[in-house]
Amino acid sequence: MQRGLSRLLPLGRCLQGVEPLLSPTRLTQTLLLVPARTKRRHFIPPSVSAKHMTQEEEKLKARAAGIVIPYEPPERPITLTCTAGIFDPYVPPEGDARLSSLSKEGLRQRVEKLKQSAASQLALRKVKDYDTYFSTRTFPEKAQEIFIEAHNCLTNFNKQKLHSLVTERCYPEMVRGNRYKTIRWSFVESLEPPRVVQIRCPDMVNKGNLYGQVTVRMHTRQTLAIYDQFGRLMYGGEQVPKDVLEYVVFERHLVNVYGSWRVHGKIVPAWAPPKDPIIKVTHLRAGTHSCFIDHVMSLQNYPHPSSPALKSCSFRIFAASLLEALRCVHQPLLPFGAIWISLSSFCNDSGK
Repeated sequence: MQRGLSRLLPLGRCLQGVEPLLSPTRLTQTLLLVPARTKRRHFIPPSVSAKHMTQEEEKLKARAAGIVIPYEPPERPITLTCTAGIFDPYVPPEGDARLSSLSKEGLRQRVEKLKQSAASQLALRKVKDYDTYFSTRTFPEKAQEIFIEAHNCLTNFNKQKLHSLVTERCYPEMVRGNRYKTIRWSFVESLEPPRVVQIRCPDMVNKGNLYGQVTVRMHTRQTLAIYDQFGRLMYGGEQVPKDVLEYVVFERHLVNVYGSWRVHGKIVPAWAPPKDPIIKVTHLRAGTHSCFIDHVMSLQNYPHPSSPALKSCSFRIFAASLLEALRCVHQPLLPFGAIWISLSSFCNDSGK
């Protein structure tokens, strides 16, 4: 018996050391929270109340944060189908189409023309090397046809065909500001036959990439009328033809086998008279309708809306008389909203 107890005592002592390991609290998984640092933010959005920094200050702040901004040179898209401008633009003589060739000034202009024709002859040889059918006698008529067809496409908003008649430089200049407007243009007659006044053959990018620029003088009679989105006349008139003297530049990419002559731009001389101003139509505000009624009444000898004689009349009679007065005024009609403000204010006054 004692021998058995002596054998169990060492076993009990061993179990006393194992009990803490077998407890359920010891067997559960321990949660250990270790703080970990996330990636550092190089750019922190500025607050609303932050002071606006200049571009140089932003660069210095980025360099201090360790950010290197690569240098990006300014790039501009270019096209090889046309040049970016007019090389050696032609300087029209002052008083062109008004001076006689027999006068003193007319003879001086003819002498200067002969001096400038030497550079044109050298350019003409280069143009004929690539365009064998080019001739200074037949080209002006062809150029005038291109000019007329391009303006007809502009009035009809035929963009696809207009791109084939004008260069990529001239297209934005022709269509800029024409949105929501109606253009009426017509070619009446040619007062003088068109003629070539200058030929230039510049190159771009390299010496073999040649372009031909031909300046054609056109003295024609045209009609032009521009209407706004409400159908009101802004400029010119369809029944008023005007004599127009233009120096139109035509260009062709000579290296391109499938290239064609297109309108490239116009040369406006410094002595040209200023254009007619555009007719501006303003909208009457709510506070100015009473002054407008006073003006119309004074023109047509109508009584004032506040008079007792007119208050006794019906509102329809006054509206008809006011619209009749508007038709008689030789000015562009005002927007319907301005007339409606005037009539509604009279209706409120008459109802008191």
